[in-house]
Amino acid sequence: MQDLKVALVQSDLFWLDPQKNRHRFEQKITRLKGKADLIVLPEMFTTGFTMEAENQAEPMSGPTVRWMRSVAEKTGAVIAGSLVIEENGAYFNRFIWAQPQGALAWYDKRHLFRMAGEHEVYSAGRRLTTVELKGWRIRLFVCYDLRFPVWSRNVNLQYDAAVYVANWPQRREHAWRILLQARAAENQAYIIGVNRIGADGLGIRYSGQSMVVDPVGNITIDLADQQTEAVATLSRAHLEHFREKFPAWKDADRFEIK
Repeated sequence: MQDLKVALVQSDLFWLDPQKNRHRFEQKITRLKGKADLIVLPEMFTTGFTMEAENQAEPMSGPTVRWMRSVAEKTGAVIAGSLVIEENGAYFNRFIWAQPQGALAWYDKRHLFRMAGEHEVYSAGRRLTTVELKGWRIRLFVCYDLRFPVWSRNVNLQYDAAVYVANWPQRREHAWRILLQARAAENQAYIIGVNRIGADGLGIRYSGQSMVVDPVGNITIDLADQQTEAVATLSRAHLEHFREKFPAWKDADRFEIK
């Protein structure tokens, strides 16, 4: 299997302005053309983290999903990030995976952040989603999911990498960093965390700290608090060598999520 090139796009967001956010991200993504197989944007990248779902939601046939498919086709890379989606009268914080050939996959955020009232506005996802890219099995998660290791558990090495997109506030950045490393070490997989920076319309500040952590738990890329993009190479040889040399996954406890 091949190595995988993943671009992390760490950016401020225009509050509740999808058109401006799409324009900004298209400029950033254009600079990454030909450099990455996967380009990851933050959680709710068109609006910021909002409970105004009724006013901000789009259908799966809406402008942002169409834009993601178009940009994926132009760049030849998968475009991934979450936005507010309405479906059958319910609202979801949905992580969209848009492929260059036009195919879509998605994951609905399972753990809704009750401290902001997210559980009162959005419907929780019920299933895990694993996608494939260049032979890599990649598990999709959103923000608060990071705090729940059972949901993130890599049972029998079902995934090789996991992606967490987030609007994770600056005041809890210490937990963000620790938990990303923990998820990598305990699951023997690469972990990609992409967070926003800046302040939202509610005055909440975000310090980024987007990073890639290898299967050992080492941080290989750290964007700190800068508005920037970076491309990480995930090494297949490193992943397989470590899993063979240190097969802790074979001794994992068995459990079932209901």
